Amino acid sequence: MAPSATTNQVRIGPTPNPDWKFGQGSNHLDAASPSSSNPDAKAQSHTVIDPQAEDRSSGLNYKLLISAIAPRPIAFISTLSADGTTANLAPFSYFNVFTHDPPTFAVGFAHPPSGPRDSFVNVRDSNECVINIISEHYIEAANSTSIDAPYGTSEWGVSGLTADYSCETVKAPRVKEAIFSIEAKVESIKEIYSKANPGRVSTWLVIFEGTRFWARNDALSEKKDEVYPEILKPIGRMGGVIYSKTTDLLQIPRPQFEADLGGAEGYAKLSNRSK
Repeated sequence: MAPSATTNQVRIGPTPNPDWKFGQGSNHLDAASPSSSNPDAKAQSHTVIDPQAEDRSSGLNYKLLISAIAPRPIAFISTLSADGTTANLAPFSYFNVFTHDPPTFAVGFAHPPSGPRDSFVNVRDSNECVINIISEHYIEAANSTSIDAPYGTSEWGVSGLTADYSCETVKAPRVKEAIFSIEAKVESIKEIYSKANPGRVSTWLVIFEGTRFWARNDALSEKKDEVYPEILKPIGRMGGVIYSKTTDLLQIPRPQFEADLGGAEGYAKLSNRSK
């Protein structure tokens, strides 16, 4: 039985404008903002930005993109070195799921001036990892693993999280405290070359196939087809050091062409209105 929508202080409410009608366009929500003087969003002016402009550094693009493409899911990746001696744990916010057949995920591993991060080296050499989803109940511990510790320092020890070596298809441990985790195998690695520094790899885009899912029992539906958001409480990444919580949710069903729009006749009415 699914938990109540109010369980653990999660609120599932309507859209900002429940009275929105087909063809209406913007709900004009921005008119309520003190910094917005025009209720029509399409009337606002924009600035065009060339990411490769001579006077624009790639650092500016980074800051702009992580603040605009938000919130982003976070892959909390646990890895094991190829020789099995070193376990690593680190968060990555260039991450998402792209298809379910087979379960396919992509993670972007940046290439800093100091060299590849331990997580990428382990993934490249072992061809596997575990992707853990960060929840509110261990956000501080997860964030602590991004510390600039010297090589050889264990992020597991810094965080106090539990390495669980019970995975079935990978040798890397999963985070015991995670409500949802994915055992993953490397499908391919693509090198992305820098335009600011030609010839240098700026990022490795790694495509993973999910081979096992681990879902905590109290968060999993009876049919095993849903993880309850009011228990998962996933954390998203915003810009800078800002993160987002997911305790205020919107419920908006997908509309049906015939039942909701009125089929071809309803669509024709909208077309006539716009002429």
